[in-house]
Amino acid sequence: MPGENLSRDEAHERAALLSVDGYEVFLDLRSAVGESGQEPRTFRSVTTIRFRSAEPGAATFADLIAPGVTAVSLNGKDLDPAEVFDGTRITLEDLAEENELVVDAQCAYSRTGEGMHRFVDPEDGEVYLYTQYEPADSRRVFANFEQPDLKAPYRFSVRAPEGWTAWSNGVGELSDGVWKFAETKPISTYITAIVAGPYHYVSDSYERVLDDGTRLEIPLGAMCRKGLAPHFDADDVFLVTKQGLDFFHDNFDYPYPFGKYDQAFVPEYNLGAMENPGLVTFREEFIFRGKVTTASYERRANVILHEMAHMWFGDLVTMRWWDDLWLKESFADFMGSFSMVEATRFTNGWITFANNRKAWAYRADQLPSTHPVTADIRDLEDAKLNFDGITYAKGASVLKQLVAYVGRDAFLEGARRYFKRHAYGNTVLGDLLSVLEETSGRDMASWSRSWLQTAGVNSLTPQVILNAEGRITELSVLQEAAESHPELRPHRVAVGLYRRAAGGDLERYARAEVDVEGPRTVVGELAGAEAPELVLVNDDDLTYCKIRFDETSLATLREHLGDITDPLARALCWSALWSLTRDGLMPTRDFVALVLRFAGRESDIGVLQMLHTWTGSALTHYAAPEWREEGGRALAEGALRELRIAEPGSQHQLTWARFFATVASSDADLQLLQGLLDSTAKIDGLDVDQELRWAFLSPLAARGAADEQVIAAELARDDTASGKRHQVRCLAARPSAAVKAQAWASVVESDQLSNALVEATIAGFARPSQRELVAPYVSKYFDAIERVWSERSIQIGMDVVRGLFPHLITDETTLSATDAWLTTHENAAPALRRLVLESRDDLARALRAQSCDGAAA
Repeated sequence: MPGENLSRDEAHERAALLSVDGYEVFLDLRSAVGESGQEPRTFRSVTTIRFRSAEPGAATFADLIAPGVTAVSLNGKDLDPAEVFDGTRITLEDLAEENELVVDAQCAYSRTGEGMHRFVDPEDGEVYLYTQYEPADSRRVFANFEQPDLKAPYRFSVRAPEGWTAWSNGVGELSDGVWKFAETKPISTYITAIVAGPYHYVSDSYERVLDDGTRLEIPLGAMCRKGLAPHFDADDVFLVTKQGLDFFHDNFDYPYPFGKYDQAFVPEYNLGAMENPGLVTFREEFIFRGKVTTASYERRANVILHEMAHMWFGDLVTMRWWDDLWLKESFADFMGSFSMVEATRFTNGWITFANNRKAWAYRADQLPSTHPVTADIRDLEDAKLNFDGITYAKGASVLKQLVAYVGRDAFLEGARRYFKRHAYGNTVLGDLLSVLEETSGRDMASWSRSWLQTAGVNSLTPQVILNAEGRITELSVLQEAAESHPELRPHRVAVGLYRRAAGGDLERYARAEVDVEGPRTVVGELAGAEAPELVLVNDDDLTYCKIRFDETSLATLREHLGDITDPLARALCWSALWSLTRDGLMPTRDFVALVLRFAGRESDIGVLQMLHTWTGSALTHYAAPEWREEGGRALAEGALRELRIAEPGSQHQLTWARFFATVASSDADLQLLQGLLDSTAKIDGLDVDQELRWAFLSPLAARGAADEQVIAAELARDDTASGKRHQVRCLAARPSAAVKAQAWASVVESDQLSNALVEATIAGFARPSQRELVAPYVSKYFDAIERVWSERSIQIGMDVVRGLFPHLITDETTLSATDAWLTTHENAAPALRRLVLESRDDLARALRAQSCDGAAA
């Protein structure tokens, strides 16, 4: 990534100098098909930029990452590309007050999901293109000023191979072999977009009458590869889309401003989705090839609505620099759940938010790299790494609390004023706080200092004092913070008291809301209440904190967790128990025992799937090594038991089947999986479709029970892009030193694999049952990562550095090797050091948890 970075200071200086009036971009994509005699394969990109300079005579630069530049002209004067273009920037000197820059370049198609990604479908040989830019990869496709606060309107035109369709942010028409697109509103470079190829396209429309009596009509479109068309449930995508448009128009009082609304489901996508106005892109895995649970449909709906919220928070009004990335991502994450719960069939979305999204935030907020929601982003590498659990999920959690603090009406009115005041502009934190102060009358500065401008997560623990009659004399909430981030914050929380009813159900019988301030807060309203069996601080999930329990409550959960009738309360308890396990305060074997005892009674399928994920992680990373095998057997036996008693054909049966495959280890387990694959075994109601076949084949490959020929035969059954990814993962999972060496070389020593196949290879490389096979790669990892980081794109660099860290070799030797690298590489790229520091923290946490678990033997 040499020379590709851009600092905040450089961006601020350029923004003070320039105003951009418009872009015209022509792309000739006919080279996407057919044989190519050159590497990398390139396309022609011609860009015309009209811009003004506040200081005539000054110098600046345009951004472009391209293998070659054919011609550059500034204000009619030809410039020598060899003199002005260094591979990432075009130097522009002696600017006039009004300027026109024309750049004719040869840009490269991408295999990494950054810039103009080119995908060849192995099923039918068709080629598909799409762009992905955030935070700064549009410069891989056309010359520009790559920073969010230099907004401008764009006119794109595309010459595509014959028979193709092209899409962009505006409506397109085919004229004389060229797709010409309507001029956009002023938007940032990173949300412009192109999609082109023989995509399967479905259309619909959305209409509503606005308050002023005018009719709003939004053409809707949804597309995917032709090979996925039989599985594409576009009707459900459109249903959620229309429900979202209703919700946001009802609450934002600002009509959708970008004309059409296309949604493209594209292959080999690095992200969940991207909010390009008028042309939202999604990973195609949201098109389900086999049976999935309602949690998968809920997740897709949440992402659709998250991206839709960005049309206002992020696209219409955009942060000035990546410091305030939260201004769009936190809001979109919150509004995705908010709108989903209120406008769609997924009314339990706040349970998923509490159990899933906040778990991501809690983990990120305890890493050494944690940062305030409003972060200090020095450059683009910093920005890339800050698309994290803090910016998304913690920010959304804080906003959820803000709604409780200022009130829903004041919050939404603040949003409405924010849109109208800053439409098509750029903002900072103070711009949002000022409108919220106007609408709520609250002091937003102090709230912001506590919640947006400090890092770390607080722990809240109940303390109960009973009198002789068994009633509460005093119930208080104790607040603690980590030494590294000692801030104690104001929390608006609900405290719930629970006890068992006559039938055995554990139900809430008292609740009080209180403002927690400082290290100890008395909940006076609950004095005199009967003694509880369980005290749940942060009941109803109003604040952002780690929930802790008193001894009585913890004992109750060990015996009666499955008796809690309220699904949100139950999810909060599971999350708190997982937090105790990760923090080395509860032995892993105790958490596993709770899962084995109570997970089969969990009604919420998303919570169950999260429990399976946590339990697998606990066994792999947090279990004492001497107990791992015993714990694995217990989990496999428990999973098989639940699989056999689950309702035939139910989503719970499917979920237990998938979990059983991840923990299967004995010969009998593997024989059952093989029998389900070849139909010599059967479990009533379990439909072993193609996706489930791959799930069953993966552990067989990892345990040496499925060789290369078996995997090849499965690919022949499923010779698709998805099948290819599964095949690559299974091949890399085989228990052989030669296989591991080949997998390592294909990712670390070569750049020939696409981003999706890099991801699949890494997933197969390190399997929990193969610690001895990957142990030799500890030193190789530290020898390679700085070179990989310097030579590869930032996305691939992140995938390799994170994915190949020796997490499975959990011992002091690995920890020492990590510390040695950090000590001897103090001048390595800050983003690279951050990734290694995070992995080191995960490793140290695992060692602490293993020690806790071992002490419980």
